Amino acid sequence: MKKMRRLTALIVIAALVLSLAACGNGGNQDEQKKYTVGVVQLIQHVALDAATQGFVDALTEKLGDRVSITVQNGQGEPTTCATIANGFVASKVDLIMANATPALQAAAAATSDIPILGTSITEYGVALDIANFNGVVGGNVSGTSDLAPLDQQAAMVKELFPNAKNVGLLYCSGEPNSLYQVNMVKKYLEDLGYTATLYPFSDSNDLALVANTAVSASDVIYVPTDNTVASNTGIIDNIARPAGVPVVAGEKGIAAGCGVATLSIDYYDLGYATGLMAYKVLTGEADISTMPIEYAPNFTKMYNPEICEALGVTIPEGYVAIE
Repeated sequence: MKKMRRLTALIVIAALVLSLAACGNGGNQDEQKKYTVGVVQLIQHVALDAATQGFVDALTEKLGDRVSITVQNGQGEPTTCATIANGFVASKVDLIMANATPALQAAAAATSDIPILGTSITEYGVALDIANFNGVVGGNVSGTSDLAPLDQQAAMVKELFPNAKNVGLLYCSGEPNSLYQVNMVKKYLEDLGYTATLYPFSDSNDLALVANTAVSASDVIYVPTDNTVASNTGIIDNIARPAGVPVVAGEKGIAAGCGVATLSIDYYDLGYATGLMAYKVLTGEADISTMPIEYAPNFTKMYNPEICEALGVTIPEGYVAIE
């Protein structure tokens, strides 16, 4: 009987040892798990490039060689973004990062299973057609927003150009988040006593024509965080600067190309925050279906010294020069 008890005890101990060993191996496997991530970026310009770089840097710092990141560019075409997103789905990547609204829309249409994180998205409710958006998309989508305080951007126009009367709001009609921004800014500007007029253009092909119309009828031009504008700032600058009409921009990259000033976020920091979200999703630390959209915590008043000097615009204290 004693021998039987001793044998039973040895069997139990052996089972415990094997169980602990299995758990240990499982932990090591989790620590060594490799991930594949696909990035679909709408178009190449300063802001989106910075966001993608921030995302890649954050995720690489967290996972090192355990993550493989493929970045593809849609060249400004939503249909190309859709092709890229579908390719990532076919490749069964572990996560998709969608940079800009058309990229997010393409990724969301491509899969309801693979986690998707957006960045450089102004308003997720508008981008994904969500009524009464409460800050959580749900399902397989979350991300970060580049929405700046639009009332403060309108107030910047008042601060810099208090004697102006007509403000033209120039934007691409194909970008729903641009329409959202200009409608809000129009209201704020009208509350400040300006006459605010919308000047939509369909794509880069008619930008010059519409910009000429806007500049000829306006004392100041406002442009939102618009990807088509960001990729064609030279066109706007070549029209507005010779006419002596200043441009107030929605973000730093646009202001660097054609604007006198902006109230801007740092897109690298925004992308970095998205990368940290991706790490939590991939490792199971967070459930993407309950992750709230994150917003940039800091905004900086910035000015373009070259264009301000050319137009004779005096910038008050509290603005940082765009280098």
